[in-house]
Amino acid sequence: MAHKITLTGKPVSTLRLKKDFCTFDMEEKGSPAAPKGLPKSSTITYTVFINQKQLKKAGLTEENIQNQKIMVQGEPTLDVPVDDCPGEIGVTCFQVSVISEKQKEEVKAEKKPAKEPEKKEEVKAEEQPKAPEGTEDFMELEQIKVPEEFLKYQPNPYKTQLVIDHVKQSGILDEPITINRETKVLTDGYKRYIVAEKMGMKMVPVMYEKISVDS
Repeated sequence: MAHKITLTGKPVSTLRLKKDFCTFDMEEKGSPAAPKGLPKSSTITYTVFINQKQLKKAGLTEENIQNQKIMVQGEPTLDVPVDDCPGEIGVTCFQVSVISEKQKEEVKAEKKPAKEPEKKEEVKAEEQPKAPEGTEDFMELEQIKVPEEFLKYQPNPYKTQLVIDHVKQSGILDEPITINRETKVLTDGYKRYIVAEKMGMKMVPVMYEKISVDS
């Protein structure tokens, strides 16, 4: 299985239109302090390969792509012509999303002194709704990323209505939504995600995907 790679930041090149795809470049800077005796990391330029459908879904265009902070999830690739890949490493894009201002503020908040998070946690606890069994955390619904394969799927209307009825009666989802801890990508519970959208729920209970390790 190919190594997964995640890039974040603003593109450092314009969007280059090819025949069947588009490309743009992103940079990742190395750590300023390498372990003793080892050379310092240098800046690496990645060339991202992406299709028009992915760009349209993320709302990215030739005009705005260099002004947006984005997250690209994909796999390294060497099977591309050198002319199409000016960066040191090519990346085949599987998912791209724009990092909202709200997410940027949350990242900044994590860097505040230790005293600040304690106050934030107290406020958050008061705002959190009741949770179904198995809940590990709460998250804003808009932060959860839904894979394209889920978007093609229409949940059973009858089962969806049962979840809606449960929310109306109890004020909570019947089960938490399962997501990947690192990427916040939905892995299970698309029906509950749709119900949360319909019911206007801003915060939803989540549990993290269990990663099995082969013995």
